[in-house]
Amino acid sequence: MSEIELTILMPCLNEAETLEVCINKALGYLARSGVAGEVLIADNGSTDGSQQLAEAAGARVVPVPTKGYGAALMGGIEAARGRYVIMGDADDSYDFANLDPFVAELRAGRQLVMGNRFKGGIAPGAMPWHHRYIGNPVLSFVGRLFFKTKPSDFHCGLRGFDREAILGLGLRTTGMEFASEMLVKATLSGLDVSEVPTTLKPDGRSRPPHLRSFRDGWRHLRFLLLFSPRWLFLYPGFAMLAVGLFLGALLWNGPLQLGRIEIDIHTFLVAGMLIIAGLQSVSFAIIGRRFASRYGFIPPSRNFERVMEWLSLERILIGAVLLVVVGCVALIWGFDQWADRGFGPLNPSRTMRPMIVAMTTLVAGLQLALTAFMSSMINIPLAERRVQAVPMEDHMLRRMDDRSNAINRL
Repeated sequence: MSEIELTILMPCLNEAETLEVCINKALGYLARSGVAGEVLIADNGSTDGSQQLAEAAGARVVPVPTKGYGAALMGGIEAARGRYVIMGDADDSYDFANLDPFVAELRAGRQLVMGNRFKGGIAPGAMPWHHRYIGNPVLSFVGRLFFKTKPSDFHCGLRGFDREAILGLGLRTTGMEFASEMLVKATLSGLDVSEVPTTLKPDGRSRPPHLRSFRDGWRHLRFLLLFSPRWLFLYPGFAMLAVGLFLGALLWNGPLQLGRIEIDIHTFLVAGMLIIAGLQSVSFAIIGRRFASRYGFIPPSRNFERVMEWLSLERILIGAVLLVVVGCVALIWGFDQWADRGFGPLNPSRTMRPMIVAMTTLVAGLQLALTAFMSSMINIPLAERRVQAVPMEDHMLRRMDDRSNAINRL
């Protein structure tokens, strides 16, 4: 029996209307191209007889009990027998009879080959206008901006890949965002990703699609944000810090006149708020990135690890203590101004400044200290496992030495 090179994978949930057509096109492609392959249906609990139709048409069916688009695909990928997998929806919208560009790219060494419907051609009525002109372009732009991905059709469902390379990514999502996770993790892990034109036509089903525009669009956007702590936390945090520090420096000595507009203590208070919120956002970025990389959600980054090695618990705590000292000095400064006036009425424009500085630096110092401890706590389980691994290795080495000595005695 010849080795299977290609698995054509289709997730299925009640696709009896179009499944047989898709299988016939896929089998026809295998016969025409001479590629040794199989058609695999990852069934997600169909109740319309899709399983029997698929088997009768010549496909292999693997049941996937965990519900969801991503779960069905992951179950199919794990069950696939081919070195390469080309996946696509079983609604007859993708052209399974013309997979040559995908196979050529895979044979050339590409590890993920994305289809591009905008370059290949979208038939009238194949894609709702809000998907074509808003949803897909916006989400694709966000994906390229956040993760520097090459493909410009971020959510094309027809794609091919090296099975072992994709299994090595540790994909986790079970819903429609699985498609985004695959491309994001492939890019972050340094896989060789390319793109080929493909076509899209109206699906052949009489019922509405499983996709829900706003729900699934939000799930994709949420995934992109959660997988990019830089854009979710770090960059907004730096922006707030920069604006807060700039405003604070302008208003440090007193009110500022801008034509007919005067900005004073209230803007100085807003500056303090922006500094606190910005520092909190940067703290979340550090904690989120460390958590995500340590537990496999995002591939590790050498640059981030170098930064975190330098930003040790002790160094961050020193910075936190310095901020607290500055806050205490500002409190004493404000109290001294009050004492100079005999603890009587004060000019808010003058005396509120040291109080705002005091509160801002005290809260910032407390935030830094808590961030330092939280970030260090995330590393504890891994550190413990490393400590436990040494005695285990020593034990195995001792057993090997004992066996070697026993053999020598024989």
